[in-house]
Amino acid sequence: MTTPNDSRDIVLAFSGGLDTSFCIPYLQEKGWAVHTVFADTGGVDAEERAFIEQRAAELGAASHLTVDGGPAIWQGFVKPFVWAGEGYQGQYPLLVSDRYLIVDAALKRAAELGTNAIAHGCTGMGNDQVRFDLAVKASGDYRIVAPIREIQKEHTQTRAYEQKYLEERGFGVRAKQKAYTINENLLGVTMSGGEIDKWEAPGEGARGWCAPRGAWPEEPLIVTLKFEAGEAVELDGKPLPGEQILARLNKLFAPYGVGRGMYTGDTVIGLKGRIVYEAPGLIALLAAHRALEEAVLSKQQNRFKPEVARKWVELVYEGFYHDPLKTDLEAFLQSSQATVNGTVTLRSPGGRVDAVAVESPHLLNAKGATYAQSADWGVEEAEGFIKLFGMSSTLWAEINR
Repeated sequence: MTTPNDSRDIVLAFSGGLDTSFCIPYLQEKGWAVHTVFADTGGVDAEERAFIEQRAAELGAASHLTVDGGPAIWQGFVKPFVWAGEGYQGQYPLLVSDRYLIVDAALKRAAELGTNAIAHGCTGMGNDQVRFDLAVKASGDYRIVAPIREIQKEHTQTRAYEQKYLEERGFGVRAKQKAYTINENLLGVTMSGGEIDKWEAPGEGARGWCAPRGAWPEEPLIVTLKFEAGEAVELDGKPLPGEQILARLNKLFAPYGVGRGMYTGDTVIGLKGRIVYEAPGLIALLAAHRALEEAVLSKQQNRFKPEVARKWVELVYEGFYHDPLKTDLEAFLQSSQATVNGTVTLRSPGGRVDAVAVESPHLLNAKGATYAQSADWGVEEAEGFIKLFGMSSTLWAEINR
């Protein structure tokens, strides 16, 4: 009887892109029976999903499985990320976080096949290899095979080598894959390669969902989101599962060019990374949540929470998705959301999104005072507060003049 350790079955996390397409014949020539898994986290349409399935068959996969990853990515990433409300290094909205849900799907398929061999198409220069490998290692005793890392031992121009390898075996390569590495999921689109890697202005090919300036609609977009305990539960008055709300927000805000940016930052392995990203729905969701949260949390909560959020984001970015500290931090984030209930109205004229109205039973409004307009305290009280509040600084100035 075949055991996981002597099985020649291997599960490949498959996207249909250049790297994972290369992996199928490469692994086959190494003696593996390659079973592909595509975790559909909602970033592709039916046509692209069909292409991925056809691509796996064309390349000779022993079997192919498409998994609905939308609910998992909402519960496992989007909800705590929105609670955190911080991008990596203050910018990047962690669009790579579907990798952890992809690993989960691949491991489940491996268990069904009775194998402990897992493959991925990550390079030896990028962050994704860290996320994939650490997530697999945290889940059990598995053999990890990374074909792109293997060929990088002998070839420096790996993309050109992969293209030639596939073409020599009669497999075509899509034009956009020749110029850019493009990843799409429910969270958004990331693009690298081409001019982006050369620190030049991105070409017209480096565009995903977001419409360019000249194509934005003339009328502004108005959207309402309802939150319960910090989680979006309704869009324009209609209750929907979270992953459907995010998918709908992507379709609504992408024509207005919302959520497109260029990010340069510190990668896990120490290099500077540069990508173009588009996250229309996620950026809109973050804007709505932040507006509500800032209005209902206390001053001390709003001041302290970003410190927890930044650490949570660093852990997820750097591959420590299963580290116990991440779970500990999420317990705090969830606790902070108890009063984050209400409805936010978003408005976009194009290129940006603003929270223009907030309704909540927990708004921290003082009944007898309005900022900079009216107060229910006297002038003497205000002057006394200022004197005591600034005592230390004032004393220093007086003594050291």
